[in-house]
Amino acid sequence: MGLKVYIAGPYTKGDKEQNVRNAIDAADVISRLGLIPYIPHLSHYWDLRCNHPYEFWMNQCLHWLLSCDIVFRIHGESPGADLEVEMAKKNNMPVFYDIFELAEFVHHLKESE
Repeated sequence: MGLKVYIAGPYTKGDKEQNVRNAIDAADVISRLGLIPYIPHLSHYWDLRCNHPYEFWMNQCLHWLLSCDIVFRIHGESPGADLEVEMAKKNNMPVFYDIFELAEFVHHLKESE
């Protein structure tokens, strides 16, 4: 299918390592649906090595978001993820908050092929 899914979710709120793990877990499920996940949370490791300000990372994220087809929003408080969802909606990208709804969407796409 080749649809790229941007994973939006908490990073700076709460335990950063746990937030990264949550994004990786979501990406694994999304990849099993036959989609191509993009995990912006992995920049966590880049930032540990070469620290950059929050604005730098949000700029990176928003550019990557526009190259994706779908946004999957992980539950939890996140002003950055909320901004990503807002940008996705402004660009008419589908946004999913539930993995089962995303799976149903994929199922319907496969049926229509």
